[in-house]
Amino acid sequence: MYKPGEKSPVILDGDPGHDDAIAWLIARASMMTDKALDIKAVTAVGGNVSLDKTAYNAMRVLTLLGMTEVPLAKGAEHPLMRELMSAPSVHGESGLDGPVLPEPELSLSSLTAVELMAKVLRESDEGVTIVSTGPLTNTAALLLAHPELKEKIRRISLMGGGVSHGNWTPAAEFNILVDPEAADIVFKSGVPILMSGLDVTEKALVLKDDVERIRAIGSKVGDIVWKWLEFFYQYHKKIGYEGAPMHDPCAVMALLHPEIFTVRDYHVEIETAGKYCQGATVADVRDIKKQEPNASVVLGLDREKFVDYLVEAVAAYR
Repeated sequence: MYKPGEKSPVILDGDPGHDDAIAWLIARASMMTDKALDIKAVTAVGGNVSLDKTAYNAMRVLTLLGMTEVPLAKGAEHPLMRELMSAPSVHGESGLDGPVLPEPELSLSSLTAVELMAKVLRESDEGVTIVSTGPLTNTAALLLAHPELKEKIRRISLMGGGVSHGNWTPAAEFNILVDPEAADIVFKSGVPILMSGLDVTEKALVLKDDVERIRAIGSKVGDIVWKWLEFFYQYHKKIGYEGAPMHDPCAVMALLHPEIFTVRDYHVEIETAGKYCQGATVADVRDIKKQEPNASVVLGLDREKFVDYLVEAVAAYR
């Protein structure tokens, strides 16, 4: 499954979203420092809020991060077979409430997300990693429309699911629950999957002292990030979290710093029809009679080092 240290061109696919934005910030910082990731395209999907809002947020985030030359495309407005379920209670009505962001200095691509992703895959001389931090609708649509390009995808590093529990329901995590049919297609595709679910993301907490470290950086980007973290924490504080969980950044950080994560290979199935467990990621964790693994599942991390790397990424924008 996942080979630690492998780097490749990437497509960022998400529904920003405070933690999506921070995940993209980390990916961009790697381009500015050790050149570990090469961002070829960004695609937006309906999820945390509507597609129009996530696409607008994506344009503002890319402008903030100095990524105005990276092509950005709008993708799926709603799940493959369902109405969109969004989460304004977590991210605000805009999907990115909090500090004022710059207005976009780039335009959306004339291509759809699937067309742009396919173009990147065709033109790449090496395998491309798709980093998905929202519902998997765009990625599933790509696999359905262009099965001939599947071999060009090196891996899909996603934030979604959870082996032990859910967050939107007792059994299901939000990104998978929004479009379980898309997740089912992705997990059955045969493409290597690196799954950062709630098992690890709820341990990737940014605490008050960590926020102060980012605040002390004193840069334009740093000021926005610590305010994002403060906003994101306010929702999670109400439901018992000690800090702001960095869900989506785990999907990027696990590529850049695999040594700080604990990973196990499991066979994972997606429940698409259950009354109580719809959207659940069901992993075969048995020691006997295991099914063939189809995903490398991230289960834990060194939280302090995770925060150190996050602070370094924010500091790169000084």
